[in-house]
Amino acid sequence: MIRYPNGKTFVENKEPTTSKKKRTIHNAANRGMSFESDINASNEFYSENHRALITKRPTPINIVKVDYSHGARITDAYFEAQSTTDYNGVYRGRYLDFEAKSCHGKTSFPLSNITSHQIKHLEGVISHGGIAFFLISLVHLDEVYLLDASYVIEAYKKKERKSIPFEDIKENGHIVKQGYLPRLLYLDVVDEVYFHEKNI
Repeated sequence: MIRYPNGKTFVENKEPTTSKKKRTIHNAANRGMSFESDINASNEFYSENHRALITKRPTPINIVKVDYSHGARITDAYFEAQSTTDYNGVYRGRYLDFEAKSCHGKTSFPLSNITSHQIKHLEGVISHGGIAFFLISLVHLDEVYLLDASYVIEAYKKKERKSIPFEDIKENGHIVKQGYLPRLLYLDVVDEVYFHEKNI
């Protein structure tokens, strides 16, 4: 038995330092919701390390009413539909543009998640020599794929089916490794697909 100088008895704390209640559970749903955060964090890492400059486009807001009685304060507004893609930037001297989608389905990615404006925009990017693709998170599989925009555009325009099966995404896309810094190593895939360089 150990006693402190004040006479109190030392009692060993046998409880684990991290309780189950405080532990964050990273299930499939949480991962799906954090997909955009993962991309943003990865882009920030790439920027800080001078590898690329890629930013998220802000969602356009249509302002309906402004209160000028206490300065200019927006009192009524709504989000407009995104007419282009989520992200754009510059990488290795090339313009880069992509859309990020989380898919919570279990067998296929619905093409209804894509607008005709986005298709037209990506076609323009490709026609001007830019790099265009989709980052698709298959939430239930905990996998992220880079899928070239040309493949998605073709599937969208054919209108033969309303979705792209996961098997087609796996066959025609490229899996993106997940890590810590950066969270999503999607530029390694860009190197391999568009610059024909394999990262070791």
